[in-house]
Amino acid sequence: MRTEEYVKLPYTRIIQEINDESGHYFYGRIMELDGCQSTGDTLEELYKNLNEALEGYIETKLENNLDISLPVNQEDYSGKFVVRLPKSLHMRLVLEAEKEGVSLNQYALYKLAR
Repeated sequence: MRTEEYVKLPYTRIIQEINDESGHYFYGRIMELDGCQSTGDTLEELYKNLNEALEGYIETKLENNLDISLPVNQEDYSGKFVVRLPKSLHMRLVLEAEKEGVSLNQYALYKLAR
């Protein structure tokens, strides 16, 4: 594939609004491409800069004959995974879920999404 074809693929863009000691700005990265990131003072500037970063990233990978990850497809994931916990943590989560009046599954989802 050529750079233009990769750039058109539906890569996952993760955007964060930042307020820190350096000021207010937006940070973005392409989830599937480690190190492909940029910033901008506005969302519009961030998207422009992130698209430029994506193009540069792809060009560099192609020039050096390196593999380029393809976008992830949400349909490839079932929404389920199994986690082994210490009994004490399992008990604590069950008690906290009961206290909140929700199922353990709902409580775990809430905790993971934070």
